[in-house]
Amino acid sequence: MELYNSLFKETQQLLDGGTPRVWDYEPASVWKEIGSSELVLQKDAAYELGASGRGSANYVLFSSSAELVDRDRVLLYGPDLGEIRGECDFARIVLLRVGVLEGDDEKVYRTLKDIEFAKYRVNLEGYMIRMSPESYREQVRVSRQALRRGINFRQVGNSYIKAYKQDENVLNATVIFVTAPGFDYKAMKDVAKKANDVTGTLTHILEGLPTDCSVCALKGVCDEIEGMKELHFGIGAKGTDKH
Repeated sequence: MELYNSLFKETQQLLDGGTPRVWDYEPASVWKEIGSSELVLQKDAAYELGASGRGSANYVLFSSSAELVDRDRVLLYGPDLGEIRGECDFARIVLLRVGVLEGDDEKVYRTLKDIEFAKYRVNLEGYMIRMSPESYREQVRVSRQALRRGINFRQVGNSYIKAYKQDENVLNATVIFVTAPGFDYKAMKDVAKKANDVTGTLTHILEGLPTDCSVCALKGVCDEIEGMKELHFGIGAKGTDKH
C-alpha cells in the first residue's frame, strides 16, 4: 500500500515550519462519546472550526511503511480547543499504517473505505462535526459546555485513534489537527482530492481502462501518483502506455 506515499511527503512539506504539540495515544484518555452525532445549536456554540470563509481540509492517507507511521499519536499545529477564541481555520489529517491487504483491487477498495468510514462512528459530546466529502472540508461546532468541561484535541484525537484501531487492518494511526493561521489549507484540500482520486481508481482498474493515456480519465492521477501507472498496466488493461 504505497500509492499514497507521495501524498505523505506533500503533507509533511505543507506542515514544515510548524512545531506541533505531540501526545502518544492513551486509550483511556478520550472525550465522552454519545450514541449519535450531537446537534450543537449556534446559540450554544463557543465557535466553529473551519467555518464558511475559513480554510478547511480533511483527509486520510494509507501506507504499509513503519517509517511513515511508526506509532499511535496525536499532533496539534496551533491553539488547542480551550485556547481558541473565535472562528478559525481547521484541518484534520489522518495517517494510517495498514497491514498487507489481501484480495483484488475491488476488495482492497472496500477495505480502505471501511477503515475510512470509522470517522463517522466518532460522536463526541459537545463536538458537532459537519463533513463535506465533495469539497474535502470539515467543520466543527464546539459547545461552550464542552469547553467548560475541558475538551481538548488530545482527547478528541485519542477518540479517533480508538475508532480506527478497531479495524484489525490498522496497525498504527496518527491524527493531526491544524488550527494555526498561515498554513496552506487550500493545498491541503488539493491533497485531499488526490487521496480520494487514488482510492477511487482502485474500483476502475479491473474494468479495462484505455491503454492510450491521452484519452484516459485517470491520466492526471497516474501522472502525479507514483506506482499508479504501473498498477493500471500491470493489473487492468492489456497493452502498452502510448502516452
